[in-house]
Amino acid sequence: MEPTMILTIMGAIGVMIVGYLILDSDGSSSKKRVEKFAVTGTKEKKSSFSFMKVDDSSNRRKMIENSLADLEKNQKTKKKKSKSLKAKLLHADLKLEARTFSIISLVLGIIGAGIPMFLGLSPLISLGIGFVFGFGLPRFILKFLIGRRQKAFTANFSDAMDIIVRGVRTGLPLGDCMRMIAHEAPEPVGGEFRKLVEGESVGVPLETCIERMYDRMPLSEVNFFGTVLSIQRSTGGNLGESLDNLSKVLRGRKLLREKIKALAAEAKVSAIIIGILPPGVMTMVSVVSPDYMHDLYFTKTGQTNLMISAAMMAFGIWIMRKMINFKF
Repeated sequence: MEPTMILTIMGAIGVMIVGYLILDSDGSSSKKRVEKFAVTGTKEKKSSFSFMKVDDSSNRRKMIENSLADLEKNQKTKKKKSKSLKAKLLHADLKLEARTFSIISLVLGIIGAGIPMFLGLSPLISLGIGFVFGFGLPRFILKFLIGRRQKAFTANFSDAMDIIVRGVRTGLPLGDCMRMIAHEAPEPVGGEFRKLVEGESVGVPLETCIERMYDRMPLSEVNFFGTVLSIQRSTGGNLGESLDNLSKVLRGRKLLREKIKALAAEAKVSAIIIGILPPGVMTMVSVVSPDYMHDLYFTKTGQTNLMISAAMMAFGIWIMRKMINFKF
């Protein structure tokens, strides 16, 4: 083969190799440039508009979790304080001090033990009657007053939340809505909101006013209301929507409570009949034939059996009460 032909072939092969390399490098570089541009563009877009993005999933959630943790700690502390006699008198809205209530209970106990002892009953039975009149009866009345007041508050509290929701949605401030409730809502809702508004008007923070309201009315509904306001003030949000959801929750709880009450009515009537029947029969037999019950009342064996029976009846009534009372 001639040298010219060889050089021509080699030149053609070299041109093909160089062209291939040039095209490949251009394709890869263009591809790399496209990828680089895409990455750069993404970075530039992220850096340009990152200030407009609100990290709601992290900061807001952390703030809400911290608020709920603080509220849970305060709730545990308040539950311990609410078991004292002073707190119970506050729950019943009685203008009595704990010392005065204790003195009244002691006087009732002495009278309840002294009269049976004067009539000739044994000291053991007289002390039992005195314990019932001095310790059981006053606290039973106190518990009844607390329960009646709390039921009246729960029945009207959801309506008060609806008033706040409508007022906030129409543009009224929260303070004006609470003043409206204080003047128009029935007791004890109106009285509690009146104290809340009066406290806020003299400069007490709203959170402190709601805490005092919970001290006077230790209900989950008040705790929910305070939690919603506390979280809304610390993290922001739509107050009207939050209180509207709270109102729906309160009405659902009220409906569930009434449903449980209806389903447990038969069991309560049965428990009342079972609890009243033994002492009722004993009282009727004592009136009809006193001689038949003489040994039960005036002998040591009869008195011991009577005390044992009373203790067993009290324990059985307590068990039945625990079975038919539902807490949720």
